[in-house]
Amino acid sequence: MDQVVLPFCGAAPLPSELWTRWTLDPVLLGLLAFLPAGYHLALRQAPASGRTGRERLFFWLGWATLVVAFVSPLCALSAALFSARVAHHVLLVAVAAPFFALANPWRETRPLPWPGLWLLVHAVALWFWHAPVPYDAALRSDTLYWLMQGSLLLTALGFWSSILSTREAAVTAPLMLLAAMMQMGLLGALITFAPRPLYVAHFLSPEPFGLTALSDQQLAGLIMWAPGALPYLVAALAVAAAALRKPLTAN
Repeated sequence: MDQVVLPFCGAAPLPSELWTRWTLDPVLLGLLAFLPAGYHLALRQAPASGRTGRERLFFWLGWATLVVAFVSPLCALSAALFSARVAHHVLLVAVAAPFFALANPWRETRPLPWPGLWLLVHAVALWFWHAPVPYDAALRSDTLYWLMQGSLLLTALGFWSSILSTREAAVTAPLMLLAAMMQMGLLGALITFAPRPLYVAHFLSPEPFGLTALSDQQLAGLIMWAPGALPYLVAALAVAAAALRKPLTAN
């Protein structure tokens, strides 16, 4: 008899039990508790210019995003709905990652180079883990699950860090952000318009939520296509506007 392997977030919940399904894994909670302490130690070694209240605020916003993604019932819901999984990944790569990049106290003094390379690496990770075979494999193995989550978050953090610290912000950063938005939108469009369900893990689990596997998949694609791409567009406009204001301020 084959052993049933559950994803990290547990079995797919029913709608009636969703709000009782918080993920209270002790290792996960320990790591989340360690992050603020580690960040506090890092701040003590950072230059004074990087130890402002703004950096601390960005860190706590990123930390809170991780709590929502991994501890709240969203984690359990992502075991049932592919659309929830995509929302979970969007929180990691387009919300938590830029917040942590902005929280880096060395962002201005030690800029991370090669934004184009980071974009390529992140895009490869994003497309790979949303291909049906690797995705389904990640839900059958805790090791692969955390490899998926870690690679998405860390490559996104590298991309955002290189963009937000680049010396060529007036041109490079907006172009790279728009490129990231386009590849995210393209992946979302491919998922939205797929003619059949692609993800075995979600063939039946959306039904208690009033969705078919295909409609859940289409919703996932739309989340990636529109809300998922929006932070990149907003960031591109903000970076370009800030760069355009600098000469005026100098005069």
